[in-house]
Amino acid sequence: MKPSLTDMLCTQCGLCCDGSLFADVELAGQAEATRLEIMGLEIDDDAEGELLLLPCAALDGTRCGIYAHRPKCCRSFECHLLQGARRGAVTVERATEQIAEARKRIGTVKDLLAQLGQSDVRLSLKERCAEALSGKPSAIPGVNRRRTELETAMSAVERLIRKTFLGVGGEGGARSPKGSGVPSRDRKAGPRSPLSETR
Repeated sequence: MKPSLTDMLCTQCGLCCDGSLFADVELAGQAEATRLEIMGLEIDDDAEGELLLLPCAALDGTRCGIYAHRPKCCRSFECHLLQGARRGAVTVERATEQIAEARKRIGTVKDLLAQLGQSDVRLSLKERCAEALSGKPSAIPGVNRRRTELETAMSAVERLIRKTFLGVGGEGGARSPKGSGVPSRDRKAGPRSPLSETR
């Protein structure tokens, strides 16, 4: 039996679950939120509904540890790269290369975050970068250079993510409605609609 595209690509990727593409997932309602909370996942109640916070605690490497019980939104979401592979617009081999390149670049960002002392892996990648880049310039040699490297690396990752995985062209991104200047929690909003304004 030939493996499905999700078996070949998604299980090598996990970026939609690890906080790289999204910061949270819109849940179908209170019942789904309660079920996931019972399984030990972190849920946030906001004015618009319940959200599963990412990175997802059920992610085991690049595989879902609750696959049979995953949220409705996760069941229906397909990234731009997977959609392209389904249409034949991109080969599985090329898609695999793009996943590897994205994971490599994200690894570089995570290495820079660690060098800057940002170790809160419970936050999305964008939130971790915002925390590491906030604050005044440092008097410690090398810190400002690393911040600049992080900003450059994260900008490149965001462009790659928008183009390859979200199918979005421009440079725009949602901002935190709290007005803090911290990037908002991009959410996995369902099939073909991955970005939305948040809280």
